[in-house]
Formats: sequence, structure tokens, C-alpha cells
Amino acid sequence: MEEPPPRYSLLEAIGWSKEGASVKDDGRIEVDLDSSLCKTVAKLIPHSHEHPDSETAAPLPFDCDIQLNVVIQVVGSRGDVQPFIALGNELQKHGHRVRIATHGVFKSFVRDSGLEFYPIGGDPSELMAYMVKNPGLIPQMKSLRDGEIQRKRSMVAEMLRGCWHSCIDDDQESDEPFVADAIIANPPSFAHIHCAQALSIPLHLMFTMPWSSTRSFPHPLANLKYSTTEPKMANYISYSVVEWMTWQGLGDIINEWRASLDLEPIPVTEGPNLAETLKVPFTYCWSPSLMPKPSDWPSHIDVCGFFFRSVPDYSPPADLESFLRRGSRPVYIGFGSIVIDEPAAMTSMLLDAIKSLGVRAIISRGWSKLGGENACSDDQVFYLDDCPHEWLFQRVDAVVHHGGAGTTACGLRFGRSTVIIPFFGDQLFWGNMVASRGLGPKPIPYKSLYAQNLAEAIQFCLQPDAQLAALDVANQMVHEDGVSQAVASFHRNLPLDKMRCQLLPSEPAVWRFRKSSKTSLSLSKVAAGVLVEYSRIKLSDLHLHEVNPIHIQNRRWDPVTGITSSLLGTATDVLQASGDIFYRPYQELRRVPHSNYEHSDSRTSSITSLTANSVNSHEGKKDSKLKMTGSTLKGSAKSAGRMVGFWYKGMLVDMPLAVSDGLRAVPRLYGDEVKDHGNIRDWKSGATFAGKSFVHGMAEGLTDIFSQPYKGGQKEGAKGVIKGLAKGTLGTTTKVSSAALGLIAYPAHGMMKSLYTATHCKTRKHIIQARAKEGKYLVDSPKGEIHRQSILRKFEAHQRQPIDPHGSSSN
Repeated sequence: MEEPPPRYSLLEAIGWSKEGASVKDDGRIEVDLDSSLCKTVAKLIPHSHEHPDSETAAPLPFDCDIQLNVVIQVVGSRGDVQPFIALGNELQKHGHRVRIATHGVFKSFVRDSGLEFYPIGGDPSELMAYMVKNPGLIPQMKSLRDGEIQRKRSMVAEMLRGCWHSCIDDDQESDEPFVADAIIANPPSFAHIHCAQALSIPLHLMFTMPWSSTRSFPHPLANLKYSTTEPKMANYISYSVVEWMTWQGLGDIINEWRASLDLEPIPVTEGPNLAETLKVPFTYCWSPSLMPKPSDWPSHIDVCGFFFRSVPDYSPPADLESFLRRGSRPVYIGFGSIVIDEPAAMTSMLLDAIKSLGVRAIISRGWSKLGGENACSDDQVFYLDDCPHEWLFQRVDAVVHHGGAGTTACGLRFGRSTVIIPFFGDQLFWGNMVASRGLGPKPIPYKSLYAQNLAEAIQFCLQPDAQLAALDVANQMVHEDGVSQAVASFHRNLPLDKMRCQLLPSEPAVWRFRKSSKTSLSLSKVAAGVLVEYSRIKLSDLHLHEVNPIHIQNRRWDPVTGITSSLLGTATDVLQASGDIFYRPYQELRRVPHSNYEHSDSRTSSITSLTANSVNSHEGKKDSKLKMTGSTLKGSAKSAGRMVGFWYKGMLVDMPLAVSDGLRAVPRLYGDEVKDHGNIRDWKSGATFAGKSFVHGMAEGLTDIFSQPYKGGQKEGAKGVIKGLAKGTLGTTTKVSSAALGLIAYPAHGMMKSLYTATHCKTRKHIIQARAKEGKYLVDSPKGEIHRQSILRKFEAHQRQPIDPHGSSSN
């Protein structure tokens, strides 16, 4: 039975695609910010502001003497993977063990670079072909009918699972155990935050195009339409619009996968902007000489420069070397990993443009196999199968390509003027960037490409002005070292004070050894392994050390939206569970192999055997029916239990919590700050939160009626007194109510957290086993032999000295 297409329910229900946003042919989202929908969304997005302390210069060198297991998760084409190989090699120079987790087709590419490799699944060629057909975030109807969108969603689910296994599975070639101590990822890998949350380890995002909200320019995938919205605010809103639309297509897949990691589902209001809410460090790998860091990006966001690898030692084949020698410098034309629907038509168009100009050209066949299987080179055109761009671009006059960040960077690195033919994603962004600096003509979307405008674009690049502009940018970029600056950014954002093992300072702490109820010791895998081996401690004495705990809160804006979202969430859960009362039995019926009891063995010939088989068949059929009945009843009962559980949880826990949080948030609507009482992780922190909320809420609520008019009068006189009186009255009502209701809501929420943790511990046990396995492996390695006696000696010294709760000795 064919599965139905995914439900873009929220988009359809609110009329997003009709009123607020629509997808153009080039895949960009046309956002109408004058629509009532977008105006409503704008009110829910915090206004951006300048960051005076934001560092606009490249990060200074930062020393990190802790040797980490770093997994780099990358989804995309070869051009997306290549910069991270350069990054991985640079990280290795600092003593880190680096694993690249990406598509299986890039295994040799990664391994040949001296890096570990882990396949996460997914077919990049299929992904590229899909993106050419559906360059936007919402697929075309033809793709829905052909089932392509369902295949893409299945691929995303596969890659999510692969990314998690890349964090904790052994190396597939050497069987060497590996558990990640930190994650670096590009945003389209999607699994990054969730893997980091499960492991409680640091995460750092890196990307080639803007993905963080700014007032300086709109999201590269958004085409803004507005008349009344302030332009800078319009730019800022565009990032949330794109994130919301992405989450609508993938949120259900991500939450289903999170459940397999024992992580709670992410609320629909929090999923789209999770990275910004959690202030995940971000490094952008483009040249600041092309586009400086916006002033409203905070200090945990850096612009470091392009990631270049060293020019490879390459010996060209004889025919390529001969072609380059026997004429003028050619123009390079290639579309890399792009999979084009009609490569023959594209080849014909390229040849027409080349011949009309009379220039020589190198056409890279790429994944589309331009030129066909039997393409023949001549004195004017050479068909190229594979060649490092770093070597080739030094020997051409100009470059024509799809606008991938890596290819664009390489062309500019060697001072080559550029024609960009964008297909999807950030390619139009790079095309506009190149054109704005006079390094090439305006980008030509591939659907608008024909021989004449391509010839004109190439002619533009061969003019002296364009070539001088490209050389000027290359001279500026020569002083940048994007890879080393990115490593400095990564190191600077690590919580090194919490990561260091107290017995072996060069190793990251992953365990907490509790000496007493008030003191503990931070231990690395190898340190704990040595101590367990020598019976100084037991494995049961060790607890997972949370270096970077991630807490995802369901933030409320006010009591009305809080109650509405809580009711909607509860209703959705109850309806789904009630539907499962009937759907689960149906699933069980489909799983039962009817053939096991409907057919007897026709090969038996004797009457005795036939009779025996008939009796056995009857008994087997009876047993199968009993099992089937039991399974269906069990499925229905479980779904009924879930339905009742969702109802009671919604009414007794979620609803009071939503109201209390909504009341606490009201002062933020009129410009006051709301105190942060920490995160609720269990029943203890829930009770603590409730106590602090009650004390502060009652104290401030009872004094606001006097303090707010006084503050208002100081600022605006009589008008301010009236405003202050209104604020004070509202503050007294909401703060006192929230404080009282919170005494019930927050402890109950904490108890639910504790219950969830106690009943969802499979992943936690898996992490413990994986870390213990790596520790045992390291004990038997040269590292364990070198540090064995030092670890034992330092542990004995620590045992004789009091240790404070923060993990340092009293001395």
C-alpha cells in the first residue's frame, strides 16, 4: 500500500502558502510581510539588536590542550564535504581524533585524506536530482505524485539514525571504539542538536551561507515582498519564515527519531529556531573581505574565511596537459554534483556558446555526464572527468559553474572571474555576491539559461575590469586562513573548565566519580578505565558527566497562547492515541503470516501423513488465531491506556504549567524582564524552581503596584505614573497568580521529568557501555601504559584530600 504524502498541516491550516508565502520557480520563498499572517508572526519574534561586544574580527588563536574525539556531520555534495576535510586535517594537528560522518559515496575521499569515516546513509546524487526538480522547501505536485518526497523523507530518517551511530559506534575498519566528545556539523545534517543533547556534549555549527537571523540582509532562500514593514525587520523575519517552513516538512520525522533516543518531543513552537534559542556557536566559512560579520550577530557567531585544503599533488593525464599547452588559456565550465534532467540539451547549449565566442573550454562532465558517454575532445573543447579545482583553476581564464560555496571560493582564491548558473540553495546567494563585487555578471538561473546569454556572461568575465577585480579579491583572501580561524572559534567556544579530567588534564572528562554525597571527581575514559582495572573504583560508582547539558523548554508568550497550545497538544495526543485503538490491531493483522496455517504440505502422499498434517494444520491455525487475537487486544489496550494518560497529563500537569508560564511571561510584553530560575530537570529542580518563583513572584507582585508608578513618574512624569499604575496592576495580578499556581505546576512538571528519565534509560545505558568499552580499549593502548601510574598516584592523593563540589582539590 502506497504511503500518503507528508502533511504540511500547519501551512495548509493557516493558509501560509496562499497568504504569507509562496515558492517561486527558482526555489526561493516569496514572503509577503504585509500579510496579516506575517504581521502576527512578527509580533512573536524578539526584535534583534546590536551587540556592541560582538567580535567582528576573526577569532584570535586559542589554545586547547585537551584531546577530543570530534565527529563532523556533513550532508550534501562533494563540495559540501571538502571544506570539512580541510577542517578535520587542521583539528588533527591539535591532537584531536577526527571522524567525518557523511554519505557512503565519499568514503575514499575522506579516508585518503587521513581521516576516519562513518557512513550515515543517504544518496547525494538522488538528493541533488531532487533539489534540481524541487529547489524550494515545498515540493512540486509531480514529485508528490511520483513518491519522491516520501523517499526524501525516508532518506532523512536514515541519515538521522546514521548521524547518531556516528557518535558512538566503533570504527568500521579498525574496530577501534569511539564515543564523541564534541560535534561539528552543517545545519542540513539536522541530527546535530539532538545527538549533542543525548550525549550532553558541546556542539558547533559551521556553514557556507547565512543561517542566523540578522537585520543586515534577508535569508538567502527568501525573496521579500513588503511595503509597510521596516526593511531591517523584514530581513530579520525572513530567517524565521524559512526555518518554520523547513520544520513543517521534517518536524515529525525528527521527533519520531528523538523518541528512539529517549528524548522528549520538541514543541512545534520551539523546533524552527532551536539553534538560536540555545545560542549554539556558529562559524561561517566565507571571506570577511567579501561579506563582513553583521553587527547584530553575537560573539558566539564568527565569520572566519573560506576553508581551503592544501593544493593536492596532482599529475595531469597526458591529453589534458597537451590540451592546455597547445592553445590559449581555456574557460572552465562545470556543474559538479548537480544532476541535470537533460544533459544532452545542456551540452549542446554550452557548445553553441563556446563556438559563438571562439574561445577554448574545458567542460567537466560531472555527475550529469555532460557530453555523453562517447564525448570526444578536440582543439577547442576538452571533456574532463575528474581534476582538483585547486590545480586546474590556476590554468584557466574564467570559471562557469553552479555556484557551490566551495567551487566559488576556489575560483576567487586564484583570482578567476566567475559566471554562476544557480540551481538551488545558496547558489543564487553566491551569484549575487560575485556580481555585487564586479567579479562576474549577474547570475543566470539554469531555467533561464540559453546559448546567447551564456556567451554574453563569459564575454563579461574575459574583460580586463572583471579579471582585475577578481585578482584584487584574491590578494585580500591570501592573508586569510579560514581553517585555522575556524579551529580557534571551535576551541574558544568549548566549556574547557568543565571538560578537563582532574587526573589526566589532557583528556576530556566523561565520568563523575562521587566520593560522597557532596563531592565528586571528573574522570576521563582512560582514567576511569585504569581505576576500574586496578579495583580502585567500581563501574557502578561512575555517573555520566554532563559537559554541556541541553534543555529545551516550551516557552510561553502569555496565558492565552499558553492555554491554547497546551489544549491543542493534549487534543492531538489524545486523538492520535484513540485512533491507534483501531489502527494498531489492523497493523497486527497485517503482520500475521496467514500462509502458515492456510495451506498444508501438498508434497505428502500417504493418507497417514495427510491426516497428521491436517491435524497439525488445524492446531497451528488455532494457535495463530489465538496469538493474533491476543496481539490485537494488547495493541488496543496499550493505545487506550496512552489515551487516558495523555488526558490526565494534559489536564493535571501541562495545563497548569502553561498557565503559570504564560502568567510569568506577561511582564515581558510591556518591557520588563522575567527572572530566570534555571531549568527543570527532575523533581528536585522542579521544587526549587517553584520555591524561587513563589518568593520572587509574591515579592514583586505585591510591590509592583507602588514601584511601577514611581519608576514611570521618574521617566515621563504624570503620563508615566498612569502607565506605571497600569503595569503595576497587571503585574500584581499575573505575578501573584503565577507564584501561587507554580507551587503546584512546577513540582508536578519536575516529577514528570523524573518519571520520564526513569522509564526511558535505554540510550543512557548504551552510552555508558560505549564509554566503558572505549575506556577499556584505551587502558591497553600506549596512552594507558604511559599514564597508568600517574593516574593511580593522583587518585590516591585526591582520596587523601578533601574535594570541593566543583571538582578541584582544596589545595
